[in-house]
Amino acid sequence: MMLVISLVLALVPLLGVVWIVAYSSLTTVDGLFMSLILLTMSGILGMNALYELRNRGRKKGLSGATVLASGGLVQRGRVESVSFYEANVGEPNKSIVTLSNRATASPMLVLEGDMRNALPVGQNVEITFRKEGGHNVLVNVNYA
Repeated sequence: MMLVISLVLALVPLLGVVWIVAYSSLTTVDGLFMSLILLTMSGILGMNALYELRNRGRKKGLSGATVLASGGLVQRGRVESVSFYEANVGEPNKSIVTLSNRATASPMLVLEGDMRNALPVGQNVEITFRKEGGHNVLVNVNYA
């Protein structure tokens, strides 16, 4: 859906440039600057459409994460580090968890809340989490 909207919104400014060229007001200062503004808008929205096309092939949710049927995500690996960050008032605190897998690069997860006690460093874990309100919320941890 976002791809279609971006493509349509990228074509609308191009129609404005065609209109400016058709009525020969391109040689005026107003026509020149208006066409530059419209071409910039079209380029930005066109790049957004290209990024959407590129991301369509990578629709995994997260790198290396397995999507469960219930909508949750599962990440496996050895806990390398857990960094806790306190947020401002009204925003949730966050923990950045770095996992290591022998086969892939170390994925980093940003989880809501203090995960220092739930995810001890050096343990092999299977983390189940879900996205809620734009944040990752821990659902379950299995220690291996």
